[in-house]
Amino acid sequence: MANRFILNETSYHGAGAVKEVPNEIKARGFKKAFVASDPDLVKFGITEKVTGLLEEAGIPYVLYSDIQPNPTIDNVKNGVKAFADAGADCIVAIGGGSSMDTAKAIGIINTNPEFADVRSLEGVAATKNPCTPILAVPTTAGTAAEVTINYVITDPENKRKFVCVDVHDIPVVAFVDPEMMASMPAGLTAATGMDALTHAIEGYITGGAWELSDMFHLKAIQMIAKNLRGAVKDEPEGRTAMALAQYIAGMGFSNVGLGVDHSMAHTLSAYYNMPHGKACATLLPTVMAYNAPVTGEKYRDIADAFGVAGAYTLPLEEARKAAVEAVKKLGEDVGIVMSLKDVVPMEDVDALSADALKDACTPGNPRPVTVEDIKEMFLSLMQ
Repeated sequence: MANRFILNETSYHGAGAVKEVPNEIKARGFKKAFVASDPDLVKFGITEKVTGLLEEAGIPYVLYSDIQPNPTIDNVKNGVKAFADAGADCIVAIGGGSSMDTAKAIGIINTNPEFADVRSLEGVAATKNPCTPILAVPTTAGTAAEVTINYVITDPENKRKFVCVDVHDIPVVAFVDPEMMASMPAGLTAATGMDALTHAIEGYITGGAWELSDMFHLKAIQMIAKNLRGAVKDEPEGRTAMALAQYIAGMGFSNVGLGVDHSMAHTLSAYYNMPHGKACATLLPTVMAYNAPVTGEKYRDIADAFGVAGAYTLPLEEARKAAVEAVKKLGEDVGIVMSLKDVVPMEDVDALSADALKDACTPGNPRPVTVEDIKEMFLSLMQ
């Protein structure tokens, strides 16, 4: 069986990368941009760092900011109408996963109007046309939505998030500029960084993993283990490294999938509006421990990436435990509370577990999982 790998056409990395946005728009012959960015980024002047460049270059644009932290079906529907009214021919997505995911859904529906019912995009939708061209400017170091073929939309009516996987939604150009991430507060830096670590670890052990994806994931784990603490302390070197590490993780997991950590995190966000990165981080050591028996030697690599002495000489069970403990220690060091005690009411556990089992990420988990397994993991974090 052939393994497929999909990446951006072009990506720019490093300080000042965002200055290439107008050049790419002009080089590709686009005439008007639809800028999708969340309201907080607009309020605090982050979006303006890009729209100011568009103005200087004489590129007209329309700003769309009806985007929530966990973007909803209505955010997408309103965006589709706004795009049609704008007369734009490209989308500039500025923000974290919320802005990127909204932009992807808008772009897909614009070129595939038969999917106007947003719910019809769930799973692997049979779209025929590439989405409206997206130029992506991430402002967080975690989601890697600028290089993935995935997006997630919230269905508030049914209290669920659904994953969409579509080769037609990947941004054509990504501008990964650490200076666009410099305003992230410590808590957000920690949560998004741990989200990136979850991507890398789940991608490394998922059933679809292979040599090419392993290369990206292991490098991302090494970089995050070394640099996330510094990024949370607002050290420039740490922020620069995390901007690249999260992108490298995205290059991998977008092509091989994730696992039940993300399935469970999606339900936490849908039910309680819990930030996605925090949900992933809280669950990660518990899910790693569950998956450990089927991971072969890979936890040795993870332990070694975290600097565990003798990772390749320890008995396998000890190496696996060391990997889990190293990940837990990193989460605690950057301020992640590894508990759901004050988040999940006992009466919700059955429904949460059932929804997580049905999530699109669950089939990628390396160890088969039942609703009872998921319930036990939730309950273990509620003590």
